[in-house]
Amino acid sequence: MMSLRLRLSLTLGAAFALIWALAAAWMLSDLRNQMMFSLDQRLVASARMVAGLLEQLPALPSKGEGTHFSAEQLSIPGGMACQVSSLRGEILARSHSSPEQTLEAEKMGFHDQMIDGAPWRSFTLARGDVRITTADRQIEREALNMSILLAASVPVGVALLGCLCLLWLGIGQGLAPLNRMRDALMRRSADSLEPLQIQPLPSELQPLLETQNQLFLRIGKTIERERRLTGDAAHELRSPLTAIKTHLQVARMTEGSARDQSLARAEEGADRLHRTLEQLLLLARVEGSLSFDDGVQCSAEQVAKLAIQDAASGDRQRIKLQLPSTFSDAPLQMPAVLSIAALRNLLDNALRHTPANGAVELSLETTNNRVRFLVRDHGPGIAEDDLHHLTQRFWRNGQSTGCGLGLAIVQAIVQRCGCTLHFDSRPDGLRVELTMPLQPV
Repeated sequence: MMSLRLRLSLTLGAAFALIWALAAAWMLSDLRNQMMFSLDQRLVASARMVAGLLEQLPALPSKGEGTHFSAEQLSIPGGMACQVSSLRGEILARSHSSPEQTLEAEKMGFHDQMIDGAPWRSFTLARGDVRITTADRQIEREALNMSILLAASVPVGVALLGCLCLLWLGIGQGLAPLNRMRDALMRRSADSLEPLQIQPLPSELQPLLETQNQLFLRIGKTIERERRLTGDAAHELRSPLTAIKTHLQVARMTEGSARDQSLARAEEGADRLHRTLEQLLLLARVEGSLSFDDGVQCSAEQVAKLAIQDAASGDRQRIKLQLPSTFSDAPLQMPAVLSIAALRNLLDNALRHTPANGAVELSLETTNNRVRFLVRDHGPGIAEDDLHHLTQRFWRNGQSTGCGLGLAIVQAIVQRCGCTLHFDSRPDGLRVELTMPLQPV
């Protein structure tokens, strides 16, 4: 797997090289054009200079092909040829550096021609009754142009290599915080969940560090929750199992009504153990990440009736449902199984603390896209100092016969689904207010 540093270096280096290559090609092309233009201007300037010198020399003979002037006499730069001809094409003069073959002077201006098998670039200027032609070899022009382009290309190549080296070093320096984070994670023990502390850290990596620390925090909470659940379950299940085992041993050693009584108590212990296990499993699911969304949507009235049916069993008349005259039938914005479980546990708790001949009241009210369930029992109430213990796992006061998980499950559902839970203890009983969100209409 390619490293991030190498991948970034190759990507940015290729982009750098492409941009520099395009810029260099543009610059060298423009430099070549300027160079060729300068060489052409040198031909023009040489032709005009020769024309000025001829005006100062004695009159040229009208005939006499082979009349020669030296390059020094005509002030012709080295490597350049010069030819003076008449309008009829007769050669009146030419420099000794001219090729053996005469230069074509029929066309005015610039012209490319082959002389002695080599390409030449020529310029012809008409001045009076003579034509002045200057020319230089294309191979010499290209050699000069190539040397200039090479001299210009070397600094560009060196600069590009320097930029690539600086890019490699800069990327390595920029990735140094990631390397520090990697090293810090590698140095940690497998069961370490403390937050990472890495300073200094760029602002771009700060969200990554915060997300990593939040992950450690969630993992720590999950592990602590599992440890607590395991410890509480081991402690709470030990008593019912011991009681069941004791009653069965008694039933084995006795006969008649004593045996029947021991078996009945063993069955009660088994029922209690079954309820405790169900509550533990539900609490683990609610506090975990498992989904309860089964696509079923229920209104608040349906949730209330289903919760009453589950909680009252065969004693449904003990729960009095009070509905307002105008009530929203919008579905709740939470899984139906959780809303029913939360309200059922509140009703179970109220029934457990209400005398057998007493009633439990359940009223509903909707306000601002939320529904309020008010559960009121007629029990002895609870001390003000003990209200904050109600949602703790396995907490029970001296009068409770439950397993101590019902209200803890309600609190977990409240935290998971954005509900609110409030307890109000009065001399005539406990009032519990549970609000749940409604889906917007």
